[in-house]
Amino acid sequence: MAKAKSGAKKATPAAKKEKTDKLGLLKAASARVAKAAAKLVKGAPEKAAAKPAPAPAPKPEKVEKPKPGSAPAMEKIKAAAEKARASAAAPVAAKAAATKAPAAKAAPEKGKARAPAVERPRPRATKLPPPGEPLTKREMEQLLTAGQGRGVMGEGSLKGRLVLTDGFPHLVVTGRDKRELTFLLQGPDQEVFPAYVEHRVSVSGLIKKTTNYGGTVDVRKYSAKKAEAEAEVAPVETEAKLRYLSPGELSQVTSPGMGAGTKGFGSMRGSLEMTGDDYVLVVSNGGTRQQVSFLLEGKGAKGMRKFVGHNIVATGVIDKTSGWGGRVQVENFEPRPAEFRAVSRDEMEVAHVEGETEQASAEARLNQGLTVRLEEKPGFTWAIEPTTAKRVGLREANFESGGANAPASREFFFTPRNPGTFEVEFFLAKAFNPGQVDRTFKLNVTVKP
Repeated sequence: MAKAKSGAKKATPAAKKEKTDKLGLLKAASARVAKAAAKLVKGAPEKAAAKPAPAPAPKPEKVEKPKPGSAPAMEKIKAAAEKARASAAAPVAAKAAATKAPAAKAAPEKGKARAPAVERPRPRATKLPPPGEPLTKREMEQLLTAGQGRGVMGEGSLKGRLVLTDGFPHLVVTGRDKRELTFLLQGPDQEVFPAYVEHRVSVSGLIKKTTNYGGTVDVRKYSAKKAEAEAEVAPVETEAKLRYLSPGELSQVTSPGMGAGTKGFGSMRGSLEMTGDDYVLVVSNGGTRQQVSFLLEGKGAKGMRKFVGHNIVATGVIDKTSGWGGRVQVENFEPRPAEFRAVSRDEMEVAHVEGETEQASAEARLNQGLTVRLEEKPGFTWAIEPTTAKRVGLREANFESGGANAPASREFFFTPRNPGTFEVEFFLAKAFNPGQVDRTFKLNVTVKP
């Protein structure tokens, strides 16, 4: 029996082959797109993981292979790729937003905060100047006198107590009149000195007295010790016995204008004189306004009258109260033979002048002698200026006791060395205080060749 014929036409072999080729191309294309999308999805999490603390990347959705012949296959693959890119870029955008947010908050806070106070730098001398000239005894005396000596400068040493003033180390030194002087310590050790506050410090270096009550010290060497240890020892020594004066201290005691306030046990040699009923020992610069003399007191000062005008050595407690003298509590004394005179008056033409009036004139020959005799009164002594004494050639100033009723007098002996006319002024000043003058005597001297 024959089959009935249908309306559809049977496909020819050529049409079947063409259809098969199209399906193969579509499958290959969809496979390549899927593979590219999978690579893109895998690479995004790896890039996000390389950055610090990223948010976990979401798992890529499975891309289903489109079935051959489906129309929206390409569109689904593109959507999946775009979704993977967006999920990978999300952590990067979040981090950028987080970085901008604190910066935006810090901006107004910075405007509100106050600027820190800048400490003003203080000047500090850290370099030492070149060494200067050593200080003389006279300059050291001026340096340690309150109210005097401004401008004195030189190499020397000071001892005192270290204190801090405005952050800088200062040395407090006790001066001549027991008044304190303050010196700023400078140099490379300036940063170290604050560790020795309230210590007894000895410094040596270039000392400058910039004011009458202090100055600066460029410290080259220093030493420090605790004040407590010294305070424990010093009272014991003072109470046990009075200390002996060293040769250097005795030299200062006998020098004019120096050693005021020095007290101790020692011996001094000088010429014995009298002012009224008191005995006076003249130790240096006799007859000038820089004369240094001491009032002799105590039991050991008895029996000296027969030695007036001679040289003696007095031993006892010496107390120099001013630059021009003080007092001696005499324990014993020893007379010394008269010294040989530097200039002999024998066979010399000597002119004599008696100072009975306020003014007189005299003539003398060159390299010859001139004597001037002036009466003194108790508590006062005659003297001339040191420069005048050197210019006219003062050789001796001898005290002469007048006896029972006659007043005491003083003889000045000159040997002029330069021709010309000179005016010599004599001052009757108070003993131990040459600034208080009672009266004067002027002498016009003409020196002839």
